[in-house]
Amino acid sequence: MDQREPPPSSAHRRRIALDERTCRMICPIASAMVGVCLTGIGLLHVTITMRARQTIADDLLSVDALLFLIATLSSYFALRVQGTRRLHWLERIADATFILAMLLLTAACFIITYALNR
Repeated sequence: MDQREPPPSSAHRRRIALDERTCRMICPIASAMVGVCLTGIGLLHVTITMRARQTIADDLLSVDALLFLIATLSSYFALRVQGTRRLHWLERIADATFILAMLLLTAACFIITYALNR
């Protein structure tokens, strides 16, 4: 029995192309955001050392870097798979983790701003 998927229709091909474009955007952006988080952690540690004030922001940025890494890897693997079902599943993971990581990064920024301005 042949397990291949039926030939995709025009609308189906456009949806696959859209998902691939989304993954192609998330992959480099999320990987760059890992670097932003790591830079933020380094700068925060320098500031904490100089001011002797502790925050949970560096912990949040560490978790955030992991979330961006998950978004990067899932979008990368979504570009590498052949089946559309896996593509959509990995693309949803990339979207969800990217949005969650951006929200967490925003929260960390508020904590850093509040803690350093007290």
